[in-house]
Amino acid sequence: MKVDVIIPTYKPGKEFQELIHRLQKQTYPIHRIIVINTQTGVFPTELESEPYQIEVTHIRPEEFDHGGTRNMGASISQADIVLYMTQDAVPEDEHLIETFANVFEKHPEIGIAYGRQLPREDCNVIERYTRRFNYPEKSRIKSKVDLPQLGIKTFFCSDVCAAYRRNYLLSAGGFEDPTIFNEDMIFAGKRILAGDKVAYVADAKVIHSHNYTGNQQFHRNFDLAVSQAQHIEVFEGVPSEGEGIRMVKATAKYLIRSGQPLKVWTLVYQSGCKYAGYFLGKRYEKLPKWMILKCTSSPKYWKKS
Repeated sequence: MKVDVIIPTYKPGKEFQELIHRLQKQTYPIHRIIVINTQTGVFPTELESEPYQIEVTHIRPEEFDHGGTRNMGASISQADIVLYMTQDAVPEDEHLIETFANVFEKHPEIGIAYGRQLPREDCNVIERYTRRFNYPEKSRIKSKVDLPQLGIKTFFCSDVCAAYRRNYLLSAGGFEDPTIFNEDMIFAGKRILAGDKVAYVADAKVIHSHNYTGNQQFHRNFDLAVSQAQHIEVFEGVPSEGEGIRMVKATAKYLIRSGQPLKVWTLVYQSGCKYAGYFLGKRYEKLPKWMILKCTSSPKYWKKS
């Protein structure tokens, strides 16, 4: 099977160069590396030279959309499998592409597979545990029958590192466009409700984490909740709050067991910021536009809408 890697970029830096370097050392041959860059005037033009073997399409900032830009990448590709990555996610080893290819070859019924995210060296203890909670060591194939047990986690999928059969993606209409955020879970949720399956592939590993502040968590969760409120056909009846509470409790227990009880206060603060953003985002239609612009991390989306 031919595999293309599609990477949307915005002011790419050293991590992006390391990503390209590691992709070129993969055991399974990559057909094309397709980069869709949002123009800012800071793209490292040396990466467009022959040794890097990447194809770059530049778009204007107002053209970027979380779903639409990824659909553009799929339309450029002619491969069997498209692997979406973000510019700051780095393969943990040289077997990332091979691992995904093996999953699709072994499971012809699978159209979506996403990988495991490991924390960076500078990752704080709370985020490090969150990575363990959301990306466990054991792989799993999820379907509609898992909803009673997994709830919202059934729909979980992350385009930080997620592979799709290209024809499957396009025939299902592609990602939601426009969308503020969460294009991966919206698509995965729709497909699971339609009777399809999603594979979590624990052996497909990338290094990716962020030490977000409480303020950043607020903005991200506002946009997440907006995306859910806009797609009640997917998320109605599958609330996120229960999973969030479960993660907070598990993290608090871990902090206490590991001798860091004072970190629980940081956890409570960050969790409060997350919940406040989520609470307001679910009710965004009742908020004035000026308040939405204060809460969102994607003001350009609201200016287009």
